[in-house]
Parts: sequence; structure tokens; C-alpha cells
Amino acid sequence: MVSRSCVSLLDLASGNMMDFSHTPRALPRIMTVPGIISDLDGDGTNDGNSDTPSTVTLSKKIIVSNFLPLNAQKDLKSGKWSFSFDEDSLLLQMKDGFTENTEVVYVGSLRADVDTSEQEEVSQQLLEEFNCVPTFIPSEIYKKFYHGFCKHHLWPLFHYMLPMSPDHGNRFDRLLWQSYVTTNKIFADKVMEVINPEEDYVWVHDYHLMVLPTFLRKRFHRIKLGFFLHSPFPSSEIYRTLPVRDEILKALLNADLIGFHTFDYARHFLSCCSRMLGLDYESKRGHIGLEYFGRTVYIKILPVGIHTGRIESALNHPSSSIKVKEIQKQFKGKRLVVGVDDMDVFKGISLKLLAMEHLLQQNSELRGKLVLVQIVNPVRSSGKAVQEAKMETYTITKRINDTFGFPGYEPVVLIDRHVPFCEKTAYYALAECCIVNAVRDGMNLIPYKYIVCRQGTPKMDEALGVAPGLRHTSTLVVSEFTGCSPSLSGAIRVNPWDIEAVSNALNVAINMPDLEKQLRHEKHYRYVSSHDIAYWACSFMQDLTRACEYHYSKRCWGIGFGLNFRILSLSPSFRKLSNDYIITAYKRTSKRAIFLDYDGTVVAQTSIPKTPSPEVISVLNNLCSDPRNNVFIVSGRGKKSLSDWFAQCENLGIAAEHGYFLRYAHRWSGMSDWETRSLAADFDWKNTAKPVMKLYTETTDGSYIETKESALVWHHEDADPDFGSCQAKELLDHLENVLANDPVVVKRGQNIVEVKPQGVTKGFVAEKVLSLMIANGKPPDFVLCIGDDRSDEDMFESMSNTAYGSSLASAPAIFACTVGQKPSKARYYLDDTIDVLALLQCLADASKSKSSSTETQVSFDNFV
Repeated sequence: MVSRSCVSLLDLASGNMMDFSHTPRALPRIMTVPGIISDLDGDGTNDGNSDTPSTVTLSKKIIVSNFLPLNAQKDLKSGKWSFSFDEDSLLLQMKDGFTENTEVVYVGSLRADVDTSEQEEVSQQLLEEFNCVPTFIPSEIYKKFYHGFCKHHLWPLFHYMLPMSPDHGNRFDRLLWQSYVTTNKIFADKVMEVINPEEDYVWVHDYHLMVLPTFLRKRFHRIKLGFFLHSPFPSSEIYRTLPVRDEILKALLNADLIGFHTFDYARHFLSCCSRMLGLDYESKRGHIGLEYFGRTVYIKILPVGIHTGRIESALNHPSSSIKVKEIQKQFKGKRLVVGVDDMDVFKGISLKLLAMEHLLQQNSELRGKLVLVQIVNPVRSSGKAVQEAKMETYTITKRINDTFGFPGYEPVVLIDRHVPFCEKTAYYALAECCIVNAVRDGMNLIPYKYIVCRQGTPKMDEALGVAPGLRHTSTLVVSEFTGCSPSLSGAIRVNPWDIEAVSNALNVAINMPDLEKQLRHEKHYRYVSSHDIAYWACSFMQDLTRACEYHYSKRCWGIGFGLNFRILSLSPSFRKLSNDYIITAYKRTSKRAIFLDYDGTVVAQTSIPKTPSPEVISVLNNLCSDPRNNVFIVSGRGKKSLSDWFAQCENLGIAAEHGYFLRYAHRWSGMSDWETRSLAADFDWKNTAKPVMKLYTETTDGSYIETKESALVWHHEDADPDFGSCQAKELLDHLENVLANDPVVVKRGQNIVEVKPQGVTKGFVAEKVLSLMIANGKPPDFVLCIGDDRSDEDMFESMSNTAYGSSLASAPAIFACTVGQKPSKARYYLDDTIDVLALLQCLADASKSKSSSTETQVSFDNFV
């Protein structure tokens, strides 16, 4: 259902940030197809208004991230800037996953401050020489964006750290959020400078740019847009604490494909979409998809890989061979365990050291033989927490070395400096075991690099003194809270908080039989070498291409303001019902049948009072007062409730319990009593179904059973969304099994599971009334049916399949209309109950506009 609410971005950032520079507006489209409302925003520059792509040109890949894959340095003497590609950058390495003739453009910030007077010249140089577009964020805004909102709000929250007190995290600051939105807007402007929206693909990376998809989608409705999150996505209980949670979720859903490293991260994201936005997902031929206002947003689950070629080149470099020999000499007779981590509170360095301490305490034979080499990468962020982590690391290291060390032996070697890549590969190649003990990490590629280095190359084997053809070994101890853990099935997975368990895992790893080490290593190497960075990039781009292949088969409208903007995407055959169009048909007809669902159609599903409002009663009475109208409420509710609620509507027909009970209007003489569907009145099946439903009610908090005369309904709208949906699936299977031999059907609807007799459908009501009119020579020339859920689809189908006879000069005007934009057998839709009542009011006003005395009187007596 399309929401009518919107959030003004003026509350988020100064100025109207969603306004883009536009060329003069094109002539507006005219309505050439009856009932189709023309596209909003007639801007000819907006591809959202074009149903077919323009002339095909070569497409390019636009990679957008916080930083460009460049090194920048300024010569202090000459004042000239020099730039070079950062060969370690994942963004640069992923080009290997594209075809050779693919043009790749990078959009991002430089890791250096460029004076305003130099920015134009630098921009030109970077675009011409490196295909890079720098963003040049003003320093004050960038500080609030990166060091403020990204590092003090998003990064801790996505790693499950809540700001419980001022000493442990920063409270939400809307000024920092404003800078985050402003920065994302600047990135969007830069993308627009280089994009051909009908051909190019845009791939946005990581949590720094999570609202960028909204800015891009607003400008280009059919932009081909992917997003990949390289950090964890927290569970809904954590994510829901973020004050701007909805804005970020809705922005991400403006992408065509959203990527995550693990299923856990994707599951958390989907759970947030379900709980906060009411969106359900389903698997379509192996691909997970979210239906969002007519668009399918696909979810990609694939961990990133490494560039094995670069690591092998480093292993073959002479400096690596030299360093290996130095390390062998330094640690002669010792067994090495290696760890490489950023100095970060989430990397678990101190917990790793405590596990090493426990290992040496419990295993005296390892003292003097086992060494943990802990390489600490330079810090990427500052703050009290980082300084405390660093101090704790040094304190524990000193304690371990003082307790268990002696001349010529240090149990822990802490390397806290920049370590060249060739030196790291040397440590990897020599270490028997690698340990990654992070308490929370989005991916962590250290184990992958370690595995490739342990596989080695002929040159490295020669430097190590390894005989040719000898099988290689490696062992891994990996925290179960890292993104790489699921893909490393041969690793020893640990809970980093359980120091004793980590200690035992290290002991198992270093004492593992050689054959097992070989088998585990070979299994890991097969995966790492086949799922490298090129495979990851190629796979993501293939899925993005598939996700965008139907862009031009639908019509698109932009709706909502600010960060509430989204695209409404509709099939050309599925259109919003225009009041003007239906009124034209309504006025020229005289035998009308109108079928209305109740819940979700004339009364909102979210309404707490379920009784019809005075407005509903008034509109229905006005419609029923026109003798040319035959109006029916067709509901799944019981006949008593409907009788009481619509007692004031004497000329209203009512079908209760999906048509099991049917009552015609009072003015139709002799037909005011309830009719019962002529089916076998054997309800013994209730004795079987009700105990099963009671079992699920007792185990599902918030659920309840509704007992009808003809049916049993299990409701779970007040239960936990995920658990209620899971229980509904189980209940459906359970009931189908126990009632397999009974004359009933078990169906799942919106937050319900219902058991009812076979043949009882809303379609039966429509079919009976229409057939009765036709049989008596008064076939309807106007049929309107409005409903919102699965049970109403039967009515839509009956209307289409009914043979209306040849007595009419032309075919009847048929309007099957669903509430909310979703897959349906109906040809039309209305956004919500407000639109439904507005439409019914227009019809009632049209009835009043003509004097009923001049029109043919149609009563039930005429066609019965």
C-alpha cells in the first residue's frame, strides 16, 4: 500500500537537497489509454518517463566508495600533485572481474586535502589519467560525516555497540546526520557528471553511502544501481535503536541489488524490512527478492575474495625470500602463530593475548617453543576506546613476556608499525597457524591471504627449503563472529569471549596431525583460489544485470519527498483507477453490480475499531439509494457482526464468511433473510482442526482463534512478525495433513490461516449475483469489484470469466480493482482505503446528480 506520509529533508539538511538542476521541462504527456494516469514529473531528462531506452551506447561501470583507489602526494617544493593507483585497493582489484574492454570510472574522495584553487585542475588530471572523479567534500562537513556520523554512530552500531552512556559511545547527533546526508548528496552530484543513465551500471560500496541510492534513484528512475555492505548488518533489536532507521532502510531499497557477505547479515536486513516497513521477501529461483512498490529488490549473499595473483607476486618478490630467511633465523626452533589486526576495539586482540597466556599456563611444554607474532596495523580512527584497547594490548603483552619469557625467548612479539606487504607474506608463509579472534568483523580477509601464502610458490618453497611436490599445510582458528567464518568450513571456529575455548583451539591447531592439516588446507585453498576478487565482482555484476533487465518493461513514477522518496513501478496493464474515467462509465450505465470487501478496503487493516465509520455508512447508503445499483459487502467476517454493523443500510446486500451466508437488500422483496451455501452441513472436521489451532495458539504469543459458523480462522497479526509467519507455515502444513480426507480447504491469508468448506469463496458470491441478473434478461452493464487480499482474487477472476450474454449493445464496463500496488488478477489499483472511499463518494455524487425519476427503475423484482 502506498503511504501518504513523507519526511521533509529540510529537517535533515540545510537547503533543498533533493533538488537537482533540470533542463527545461518537456511537454506533458496526454492520457491516451482510458484509466491510465500519466507519469508524474514530465521532465524529459528523467528516464523515469521513458518506456524505451534510447540509442544503445557502450556501458561503463561506475564504482562509488568513500575513498578513491589512489595514493596522493604533493611535492612541497614544486607544489605539484602526484597520483598513483593503490594496488592494495579492493576497488582496483575487482576490475579483473570485468571484461577487458569495460570502462570503469571511480567516484570518491582523496585521502589528502586539496586546496580549493587546485581542485579543478586535479579533477581534470584524475579523470583523464585515472578515470577517477574526486568529490572534494568541505573539510568541516567531511569531519562530521566520516569521523562523526560514520565512525561514532554507524560503525559502533553495526558492530553491536550501543551508546549506553556518554563514556561508552556518542549519543545521536542530528547535525552529524545532516552532514552524512549532505555528503551523500555531493557524491550523487559527482556520479551525475559522468553517468549515462540508460546504459551505465553504478555500484555503491559500504555504510558511508547508504542514502546515496535515494538521490540517484530520484534523478534517474531506471538507473542500474547496486549496493554492497562490507560491514556487518546488525540484528533488528540493535538496528531499531537508530533514530534514522527508516530513512536508511528506504534509501537502500532504492537499489536494484543489495549485497552482503553472509546470510546472517542479509537475514538481519530482511528482518528489519519486515518489522519496520512490513515487507515480505521470497526466494525466486534461488534469488531472494523483496517486493517494494512494484520493484523487486534482490539480495545477494557472497563474501568478497582476494587477489591471489598479487599475493603470489609478493611471494615471488626477492624481498620476501630475504625476509623469510631473516624470520627463520630469528625464530629458529620456534613454532609461529600469526595474527594481523587493526588496532580496533572489535578485533579482539586482548582476548587473543589472554588465550595465549592461558595456553602457556596450561601447557608448560610449549614455553620456549611457541611464539605469537601479533602484527598491529596503523589505527584508522582515533578515540578513547582505541587508546584504551592499545594500552590493554601492551599491558597484557608485557605481562605474558615477563611471566613466561626468558633470554632469547619472547612468547608474544608485538609489531606495532607499518609492515610492508612482502614482510607480512613472509610471516604468513612461516606460521603454522593463523588466528583471527575478532568479536565482530564484517569480513576479514587475513585467513584467505594466509592460506594462499601457505600454498606458496616455487620460489618461496625454495627460500623456505621445502622439497618440490611436498603437500602444504595450514591451520586456522577463526572467530565465529567474522564474515569469513562461514566460508572456511575447515577452520576451528571459536567464541572469542571464551578464553579457555580459544586457548584449547590453538592447542588443537598446532598439535593437529599433518594429514589433517593438509586436508584442511587443500579444502580452503580450493575455495579461496576459485572465489577470488574477480569471481566476486563478476558474480555481483551478473546479478545486477539480471536484476535490471526488466526496467523498461514497466512504467515508473517517483513518489514521496526527501529520504522518503521511492519509485512506484507498474506493469503497463496494471494501472491506477482514475475517478474521472470510472464516473464516465458509471453515468452511462443503468444496471450496476458493485462488490466491496470490508477489512482493508472500506476499513483500514490498521484501524483498531473495526466497526464502519459514519462516513462509510453514509457513502454506502447514498450508493444503495440509487435503484440502478446492486451493492454488496463481501467479507470473511461472521454474519452477526456484519448484520449489526450495517443495520442502517437496508438496501445493502451482505455476503458473510466468504459467501457461505448471503443476504440480499431489503427492497428485494422476499429475499431479506440469510441464505446458506447449499453444501453438506457436516462440520465434524472442526473437532480435528480446533485442537491443532489451540496448540499453535498456546505456543504463539499474540495469536488467537476466531470461530465462525462455517470456518475456523487462526490470526497472528499481533504476534512477532517473524515467529508468527513461521508458525503460520507450520500450521498450514499440519492442518493440510490432518484434514486431507475432509471436504475442506486450508488457506493462508494476510496474517491468518483459515479452514473452510470446499467451494466457499467470494468468487461464488460474484458469480451467483451476476448469473442471476443475466438469467433474468437484465445483464449488468457496469461491474465494480474492490478488494485487498488473496480471497478477493476469486471475485476478480469470476468477473472476468462470467458470460454476460449478447443482449448488450457493447461489453459491460468491468472494473476489478485491488487496494495497494501488488501482483493481482485485477487490472486496476487504488492506493489505500482513503482512495476507495473517495472513489465511492464520487460515484454516490454522480448518482445524485441525475434525477432518479427520469431513469429506468431497476429492482430485484425486475430480474428475479
